[in-house]
Amino acid sequence: MIARTAFALTLLAAPALAQDFDRYGTTNPDELTHQRMVENAENGQTDMMTCASGYLMTKSGDHDAARTIFGACADAGYTRAMTWMSYLEDNGFGGDYNPDASTDWNRQAAEAGDPMGMYNYGLDILRQHGTSAEAAEGREWIDRAAEAGLDRAAMLQGADYDWNAVTPDADNWRYAPAF
Repeated sequence: MIARTAFALTLLAAPALAQDFDRYGTTNPDELTHQRMVENAENGQTDMMTCASGYLMTKSGDHDAARTIFGACADAGYTRAMTWMSYLEDNGFGGDYNPDASTDWNRQAAEAGDPMGMYNYGLDILRQHGTSAEAAEGREWIDRAAEAGLDRAAMLQGADYDWNAVTPDADNWRYAPAF
């Protein structure tokens, strides 16, 4: 009998408790959902978790969401997001293939001090991909990436800056003007 009375009182009190919770807003919001990460980026919230989720979006094939996230994070100064934007532009993911935009993102990352950005930008210059800069400048960016400890940049130096040593002929169709 006591248990039934306690249960009945709990049911009667439930609406009052619910109203009390409403006063405090959402008590258990979606925090790590796909959509929440996109909303964070759209609202300018570019924390580490939001920016890192762009990788998941890219690998799951949601390139529009990846562009939203990486774009916001790149605009906020995250250099790795800049190199991911370059990747999206370079492969036509979530938009048209755009070598100029790809190279520009790599340039921004390089100028901000990111070793991978330096390496990628140096390769872009050597290949004349999205830029008409001189090969000597490309080698300088590769050298800076190697000095920063990027092993693949050192490998490219050791191959006398022959990009086929680091990216065999799989993408040569893109760099045809350099041949």
